[in-house]
Amino acid sequence: MENKITAFMSNLSGVYLITDTTIQKQYSHQELAEIAVETGISMIQYRDKNASARESLETIKEISQITTGTDTTFIVNDRADLALAGDADGVHLGQDDLPIPAARTLLEDEKIIGGTSSNLEEALQVEEAGADYVALGHIFETTTKQKSYAPRGLGTLREVAEAVSIPLVAIGGITLNNAPQVIEAGADVIALSSAICAAEDPRAAAQTFVDLF
Repeated sequence: MENKITAFMSNLSGVYLITDTTIQKQYSHQELAEIAVETGISMIQYRDKNASARESLETIKEISQITTGTDTTFIVNDRADLALAGDADGVHLGQDDLPIPAARTLLEDEKIIGGTSSNLEEALQVEEAGADYVALGHIFETTTKQKSYAPRGLGTLREVAEAVSIPLVAIGGITLNNAPQVIEAGADVIALSSAICAAEDPRAAAQTFVDLF
């Protein structure tokens, strides 16, 4: 039976939705997960900096039930322990989070591990550490998540795309207008949050982005 990592590695394109209930209050994480599954989004990430571990675990369990048996891969932001306890498909780790090798020890080979990078050096380090995918950002200016450095742009994205062999996720300021350029520059996956979550019609927005692939 094909496991989630094998399936993920063989499906190198699509939309990665980061659920957010801070920039909008109309839809819950669970409702956004349902939209993701219905529209064919490849990956979703649960991210909630304000929820307690207990609250997050309950939400993760519910999202896992929504995505199980579908083609949508479910990732938890930061917390490898909650990803394991809530039966998510994997975890996404930032530069200051649990080191990727330590997360691999905890999650073994049955869970997907992604890592954040902001330049070529960090992207190569993420790959060398054993991640299953690397996210690069922010590509364009974004207000969803504050950054202390300037947007990396399409040039850096191309540079990283040529250098890494694992799937590359582009994140930060991606819109319908610039998404085709991001894909052309080498991104396997485009990560979106406000462009879908805060859209007037998140389902329609999600479908439009999915149709780009």
